[in-house]
Order: sequence, then C-alpha cells, then structure tokens
Amino acid sequence: MSTADPLLKLEKVEVVYHRVVTAVQGISLAVGEKQIVALLGTNGAGKTTTLRAISGFLGIDDARVTDGTIRHKGEPIANRPPHEIATRGIVLVPERDKVFPNLTVAENLIANVRRRGSAGERQSAGLGYEYFPQLAKLRHRKAGLLSGGERQMLAIGTALMCAPELLLVDELSLGLAPLVVEELAGRLRDIRDRLGIAILLVEQNAPVALTIADHGYVMENGRIVLDGDRERLAGHQDIQEFYLGQAGGARRSYRDVRQYRRSRRWYG
Repeated sequence: MSTADPLLKLEKVEVVYHRVVTAVQGISLAVGEKQIVALLGTNGAGKTTTLRAISGFLGIDDARVTDGTIRHKGEPIANRPPHEIATRGIVLVPERDKVFPNLTVAENLIANVRRRGSAGERQSAGLGYEYFPQLAKLRHRKAGLLSGGERQMLAIGTALMCAPELLLVDELSLGLAPLVVEELAGRLRDIRDRLGIAILLVEQNAPVALTIADHGYVMENGRIVLDGDRERLAGHQDIQEFYLGQAGGARRSYRDVRQYRRSRRWYG
C-alpha cells in the first residue's frame, strides 16, 4: 500500500442489477485509516447498494460492479466474494437480519470469532461485552427476544469479533429511539478512538451522523452530489433545509429544496 492510498477508495463505481438497472452511477469516495465517514441520503439513494458493493454481497441480488474500481489498501476488491472481503478486515453490519435470533447473545458473539478455541473465544466475546455492557447481563437470552437497540448492540459487538479494520454500518438509527441512537453513535466513536477501527456509516439521520463523522458524502439517485468535512456539511444550506430540517423552523419537502450542485470529488 502506498502512503498516499486511503484505507478504502471507490473511483467512478457503477453497479447494475439484473444486467439492466443501474443503481449506482459513477460514485467516488474514500475512507482513511481510523476515520469515520458518513454516507447520507434518503431511501433509494443507493447507499445500501454501495455497502454491498464494498462487502461483496451484490451477488445475492443479481447485481455486479460493472465499471470503476474499489480498492482496499490499493488492492482491487470489486466483485470478490464476501468471505474474501471479510478476511481482509472489512466487515458489514447490515440494515436487517443483523443477528441469529435462535442463538443466545453469547452464542452470537462467538459465532464469527476468527481465533477458535476457548481462550480466543472468551477474549473476543469479552471485547463485545466491554463496549456493550448491557449484553453481558443478557448473555443467555435468545437474540430474537432482544429490543431493537439491543440487537443493534449485538450486531456491532458480533462484527468486532471478526477483528475488523473497517466497519460498514448500514442505518444505525433505523427504528430506534433518539436516546438509544445517541448512545450507539457514541459507542462507534469510542470503538474508533480506542481500537483504531475505521467506520463507513450509512445514515438517513444526518444530525446523528454528523456528530461523529470526520467527513461525509451526500448521495442522490445513485450519485454523490456533495461532500466535505462535517463542519462544511452541517453548515451547507441544502443540508440544513432538507436533512436537518432547519428551513424557517419546519422541515421542507424534498421537492422544495433546490438540486444540489455537483461538487468536485476530493479523491476523484
């Protein structure tokens, strides 16, 4: 890896479903080492497809990266199988089906442990309990009986068992109460600060994402339309009006917000 290479770099990536439907159109983005990057956008913008393209899970939906490059530490990884991507240290926390509902919390935590054997399993599971102490009290409970917030904690804790250097987190806040979301966001920041794990966070909840992200990208209709550090995005008029709901004290509809001007890619 060149010293100039970011940890993850997408350049002009295109994703096509069923050989006819283009879902992602020429996007470029980058995640540096120990960096938290937010990918913002509404439903259908192409955010989840982007994470699946990175993590190798496009094939289950009959989709494929058809143009552009995805590189991890300078090495191309587009269209490689999920297990190969995971062994490189890129681990997905999906939007849905996050845990094994019929397994206990403890069983979920050790299911993905890289280092097999009782000592390795105990050490890795202890890491999950360290960042999510609530899980220690629930270790014998079936995951299907957990609350939404507890499932999200377990999903992130389970991902940590894979010894990642890059976490891909899809919709951290989906269906969760604001206080739970704030707590989870804080835990992600702690994981980055203490373990040095980079995070690519896909979110519709811009206020939460921009409290922890170092850099952000806004996605619309399969394209990146705006990017910048969190201060720039939080202060951008279009972001304030649409994503932060600060248009004269009331959230404006998407139609009322002018089209974002395409900005020059920092890593394009």
